[in-house]
Formats: sequence, C-alpha cells, structure tokens
Amino acid sequence: MLLVRHALTATTGTVLPGRAPGLHLSAKGREQADAVAARMRRLRRLTAVYTSPMERAQETAAPVARAFGLTACVEAGLTECDFGEWTGRRLRELYRKPEWKAVQRYPSGFRFPKGESFPEMQTRVATTLGELVARHPGETIVAVSHGDPIRVAVALALGTPLDLFQRIAILPASITAVAYGASGPRVLAVNSLGDDLAALLSR
Repeated sequence: MLLVRHALTATTGTVLPGRAPGLHLSAKGREQADAVAARMRRLRRLTAVYTSPMERAQETAAPVARAFGLTACVEAGLTECDFGEWTGRRLRELYRKPEWKAVQRYPSGFRFPKGESFPEMQTRVATTLGELVARHPGETIVAVSHGDPIRVAVALALGTPLDLFQRIAILPASITAVAYGASGPRVLAVNSLGDDLAALLSR
C-alpha cells in the first residue's frame, strides 16, 4: 500500500485545517500532485486509488487515478483527524496553549476539545487500511490521506508507541510504502520524495 499525504495548500504549516470544507491545493500543490502521479507511472500496475473526503486529498488523488485509467474512490476512514474546536486555528496560537505539550508528548491521553482523540484516530485509520488490504489481497493500491493519519499508521506498522508517533515526518506529497502480509506489515519507505518506488516494491 502506498500512503500519500495530500499536496500543499495555501495554509499548510500555518493553520490547523482539520475537516473544514473548501480548502484546495495551491498552484504549487497542483504541481506536486502531478509529480506524484508521474512517480507512480513507474509502477507496472496499480489496482485502486482511495482518498480522504477532503478536497485537498481528492485533488491530490485525481492525477494519480487518471494516470492508471482509474477513478479515485472516497473512503471516509482516511479523513483528517477531527480537531474539534481547534479546527481552523492558527498554529502559532496553538503552540502557546499548555495543551500543546500533551499533543506532542502524550498524544495517547489527549482528545481535541469536542473532537477526536489520537487513539480513536489510530483505530479508525487501522481499521480502514485493514479493510482496504482485505479488499485487494496482493495488489498495489494508493491511499491519499493526511499527515497525522499516515503517521499513526506508520507507528502501528513499526510497533512504535502512539506517544512517539510525532517523531515521524510525513511531508506534503510524500509517499510512504507499507507491505501488508500474513506475517505482519513491512515498512518499505517513509516520507519518500524521490523516484525509488519501483525499486522498493520489487524487493
């Protein structure tokens, strides 16, 4: 499975957008999405493309799907974390909140005000990915999601405690490759921005 973080928006890195509607890719983000599709074309076969319902994810998934003559399917479980009352807040304001330390150091015990907890998000993402893997045994598929959902998926695949998942970097338009099999997951690449996909998946 190839986990793709959506490409850049006008507010990436400055605002916590969460599930607020209407946030689209920037011009640079559209270029990044096309570049992701170009990298994917190196693969011999891609069976399916799934995407978070958020516009920025769907716009990242679209060129990948087109490259293989597929239609990107919206999968609700791939959506961004529900940040509740923090949705749309500027990150520089959130950094000053005492609760921000818990987000970084003790996420397993934190729930966003009127939103989702990190354990709930990890369970949701793990369940969704498990269903997609079961739907496509032995096949290569793409799931376009968001930074935190991909980070918690990687942490789970590595056996890393949830409280350490913030140490995993997942940049916009990066690709993370995880092979799910009967003996458990194998993490092939994390936060990849290069042209190494075909070589990785041939191992």
